[in-house]
Amino acid sequence: MTTTVELLDLCGAAMTLAEHVMEASRRAVGQLVSRHGKPDAALVDVHQLPAHGFAWQATYAEALRQALRWARALEAAGTFTDVEAAILRLAFAEYVAQLAGGIPISQTEMVRPSDIGLPPELAIGLLTSPVLARLSDPAALNASRQTLAAAAIDGRFGDPGIEDETIVAIREQFLRYAATEIAPHAQGWHQRDELIPMPVVKQLAEMGVFGLTVREEDGGSGLGKIAMCVVSEALSGGYIGVGSLGTRAEIAAELIGIAGTAEQKARWLPAIASGAILPTAVFTEPNTGSDLGSLRTRAVRDGDFYRVTGAKTWITHGSRSDLMTLLVRTDPNEAGYRGLSMLLAEKPRGTDADPFPAEGMNGNAIDVLGYRGMKEYEIGFEDFKVPVANLLGGVEGQGFKQLMETFESARIQTGARALGVAQNALELGTAYARDRNQFGKAIIGFPRVANKIAWMVTETMLARQLTYFAARQKDSGQRCDIEAGMAKLLAARVAWSNADSALQVHGGNGYAVEYPISRVLCDARILSIFEGAAEIQAQVIARGLLGRQN
Repeated sequence: MTTTVELLDLCGAAMTLAEHVMEASRRAVGQLVSRHGKPDAALVDVHQLPAHGFAWQATYAEALRQALRWARALEAAGTFTDVEAAILRLAFAEYVAQLAGGIPISQTEMVRPSDIGLPPELAIGLLTSPVLARLSDPAALNASRQTLAAAAIDGRFGDPGIEDETIVAIREQFLRYAATEIAPHAQGWHQRDELIPMPVVKQLAEMGVFGLTVREEDGGSGLGKIAMCVVSEALSGGYIGVGSLGTRAEIAAELIGIAGTAEQKARWLPAIASGAILPTAVFTEPNTGSDLGSLRTRAVRDGDFYRVTGAKTWITHGSRSDLMTLLVRTDPNEAGYRGLSMLLAEKPRGTDADPFPAEGMNGNAIDVLGYRGMKEYEIGFEDFKVPVANLLGGVEGQGFKQLMETFESARIQTGARALGVAQNALELGTAYARDRNQFGKAIIGFPRVANKIAWMVTETMLARQLTYFAARQKDSGQRCDIEAGMAKLLAARVAWSNADSALQVHGGNGYAVEYPISRVLCDARILSIFEGAAEIQAQVIARGLLGRQN
């Protein structure tokens, strides 16, 4: 039997091996994509598979590093139990093996060390190392899986390792709220394709959700990104639509807080923080997607107003919002990002009958598989008027730069929402496996069902610790674009994997719309697409890490 100290030492040794692989991959990919000693964007595009494989390797390595930090902190606090030990063993045994044997970067793509340019002996050496052999002892792995399946039945999924008592209390408050006020209604809202009822929005406002990270002097609570993570995760575990309501306020408040004039901050931040103003982000266009440099919506100055003309799509909560953070091109002579500006565009709230009752605006809802509680819209603008005073920061041409300042927070927040979906899927799958009897016993008694549950517990904790790490980096004022991208990349995959596995546990019943797991599967699928698709995250991570090297 492995003691706690021995397990932590084994994982520490495995971490050293993983870091050795990472350094070798960095050198190999760097040689492929560098020109004159620096990463070249065109070469990164040409060699996307090895570059993105390196990004996934780096994400795995960071997830393991944060899991080890988490475990050591719990051990020091005296709260490291057999559940956390089982999570740690399974995490290191599986992820280190995948670093050596291949990482599934999508449902149809596997990146192996040879794809990255690593010599065969490096992968073979890792797979046959005594450290991995001890971590992967079949009897120990089987015992770990049984421990986690049994703990999951009792509602124990591992200590998240939150040290701040205030954050712990906030987390528990919102978990209770989600369980009693959201989860019982989520399936109905989804099936009827309804907007989240306004009484729920008002309750969230009263609980401080919209002003969570807004400074106290601007009307908010002045809490950090860890608080935002636990709130977003808890609410999204009830229903991702509710968990995502705070995202609109988060993006708008951060944009205004970072780049707004004193007058804009005074006017908008207290109202956003209180929930009196519901914002929406209006960035994406039908033919641009993630390529915001190709954005075409025009804003032409006419005296004290801009006249906006163009089309936007995938606008979440667009109808019921009061304020649009609207990305437009104010300088048609500047190609790419330089001609873009951000407008704080006011609009009246719409209704189901008249979603956009504003002169110069029209739009329609987009029918979607999931993520329905706020609805998605296509919006057209034709000479829509916005006061020049509502130009964010008062200077044209700063829109993309301003938006970039919010990407870290948005991706951390999306990682947290993914955690909520992943945890919801895990709990639904566990409950069904506990209650469903086949061949004379509960199906969680069958090893492949129990193993699914155990891995869901493990990988959810890995994604959680990685997301919390990115949030801590942001709270400390450090640049964390790479870490935020990693958090979103892994957490989104885990949400989808958990939802798919939980539906498989349900069998045919999981395919029936009456069972919540069918909704959770639909909701999970969007997470690797919005706020930057998985491929975009991998590109950001690879270029960022290779740039740091130089």
